[in-house]
Amino acid sequence: MTNPAAAELIARSNRLGADPKNTNYAGGNTSAKGTETDPVTGEPVELLWVKGSGGDLGTLKEAGLAVLRLDRMRALVDVYPGLDREDEMVAAFDYCLHGKGGAAPSIDTAMHGLVDAAHVDHLHPDSGIAIATAADGEQLTGTIFGDKVVWVPWRRPGFQLGLDIAAIKEKNPQAIGCILGGHGITAWGDTSAEAEANSLWIIDTAASYIAENSKAEPFGPALEGYAALPEAERRAKAAALAPTIRGIASVDRPMVGHFADHDVVLDFLASSEHPRLAELGTSCPDHFLRTKVKPMVLDLPASASVEDSIARLKELAVSYREDYQAYYDRNAVPTGSTTSWPAIRGADPLIVLVPGVGMFSFGKDKQTARVAGEFYTNAINVMRGAEGLSTYAPIDEAEKFRIEYWALEEAKLQRMPKPKPLATRIALITGAAGGIGKATAKKLAAEGACVVVADLSLEKAQAAAAEIGGPDVAIGVAADVSNEAAVQAMVDATVLAFGGLDLVVNNAGLSLSKSLLETTEADWDLQHNVMAKGSFLVSKAAAKVLIEQEMGGDIVYISSKNSVFAGPNNIAYSATKADQAHQVRLLAAELGAHGVKVNGVNPDGVVAGSGIFASGWGANRAAVYGVEEKDLGKFYAQRTILKREVLPENIANAVFVLCGPEMTHTTGLHVPVDAGVAAAFLR
Repeated sequence: MTNPAAAELIARSNRLGADPKNTNYAGGNTSAKGTETDPVTGEPVELLWVKGSGGDLGTLKEAGLAVLRLDRMRALVDVYPGLDREDEMVAAFDYCLHGKGGAAPSIDTAMHGLVDAAHVDHLHPDSGIAIATAADGEQLTGTIFGDKVVWVPWRRPGFQLGLDIAAIKEKNPQAIGCILGGHGITAWGDTSAEAEANSLWIIDTAASYIAENSKAEPFGPALEGYAALPEAERRAKAAALAPTIRGIASVDRPMVGHFADHDVVLDFLASSEHPRLAELGTSCPDHFLRTKVKPMVLDLPASASVEDSIARLKELAVSYREDYQAYYDRNAVPTGSTTSWPAIRGADPLIVLVPGVGMFSFGKDKQTARVAGEFYTNAINVMRGAEGLSTYAPIDEAEKFRIEYWALEEAKLQRMPKPKPLATRIALITGAAGGIGKATAKKLAAEGACVVVADLSLEKAQAAAAEIGGPDVAIGVAADVSNEAAVQAMVDATVLAFGGLDLVVNNAGLSLSKSLLETTEADWDLQHNVMAKGSFLVSKAAAKVLIEQEMGGDIVYISSKNSVFAGPNNIAYSATKADQAHQVRLLAAELGAHGVKVNGVNPDGVVAGSGIFASGWGANRAAVYGVEEKDLGKFYAQRTILKREVLPENIANAVFVLCGPEMTHTTGLHVPVDAGVAAAFLR
């Protein structure tokens, strides 16, 4: 049974973390102290429950808490070796743990354990950080809060900061919390309710003061030509720029992207002071660990053409990488230092800002990319508050570097689980609301890809995507692949959702089982428009993205055994499948120079879950072969060499193999997935 103190802590944490005005995702930490019976001695023991490393307050559960014995933790004060060796104290927390399981203690554990209060909250609210990063933050703290909140000059998180705050609380018994310079806030209370109320009072009081006392234009006057473009125009421009920007952000390692064009970002970029403020970078450690120390900003007005914007973005990317390398070199080997720093982790931007259009943010997956954008939005809010009251003054470059390349941060990164085979890859599957397409979307998502489920029916596409996962994993879009404008809209939706495109599966199809004399011109045109023309249009639109990204990619055609096998009453379907099969060869030859592989899968008799078979094709084929429709799958199986029914999952597995890490040197291949049909063997 959960200890009452821990239960109160979890409930408080979830409430605080649910409101973005209080703290950012996975930012801040909370704690509670209480008593349990030691199972070894049977005696009461004082414990500290504190949010563990890497957890999120809004979704915190008991497993996300670290539980430590307070007597052992307080004893660490006597063996603390001093500021130069304070990182060693994090490992010492492991010797203070109580029981088994639970989360790893974070760097902020000392703040919670050493402060003489039953309940402690450390949060990163925009309003609090605005005061913390103002040039005259200490004076503002006194003006806004009186003696109820104490100013703490910047100190890197760690054991010494915990000692400092403990001393401040002891010397200021009237205080309910602190403003941590450059960082955030800490509040405390004798009860969980009191700590929560004190945290909210600090946050709301700071926000109210900023609202009532801020200058009219914190970011300066509007810049002519930098105002937000109309929504449709800016999203079209964002889609056109996205492949270039993703390529820029993925030089060192592939990244997934997120696009945001909300008012906070657009207003910032439309103001005259945005270049200066962007160059200063973020301040709160949680911010710049997610966003890098500063963003890359396109220095052209919103009216600049796509072509001019792309050319300038590529120039700026070179400068950004050189600047980041210089930042690393300046700080990694300071004169006279013997400190060994981790190797540079990459010089690509994680935040790219485009005036009039919005913000592109990047990460190892969609959630990380989205959260990075949220953190930079937090940083903009912080800058607005600080500039409105004073001057924004983040912590200096050397301190940012010490945290970004902290040995403890490096150790946390090394503990991350190994990425899945298709991690960072963005897949677009047509005809994916059911059957082969849906199975393929599920398989690719399970292997780490972000997937776009495209189908003629938006409702079915969205339902399939929801089944696969939330919007950080899969989205559904409507697309008529026979319509060029609809195809372009589908590709645009993909790059706006995930930043780019890596893997295309041409699966959309239909079939009419008719003899030559029964096949009408309309029948012929319908099947060729959807499959032959549709695959061409999808591949063409996708290839533009793949080429511009300069990251290679895969195009897979779900063709058919019928592309090489001649069967009765199947002229239009088989002819268009043969067209698709040759598109594979043609595009493999053409796109290979760009690192794009093009391959095909030739299924046969995939009855289960098939929209084609359910729409009449199954009944017609059953009649042709003289079997019951319900037995068609079994009939197909018996005519194969392996006597196995082919399922949608078998096709999905073949697509994964073709696009996975083991088939990097294969293009122009057709893989039969038909359980063995000798007449369809490739020759």
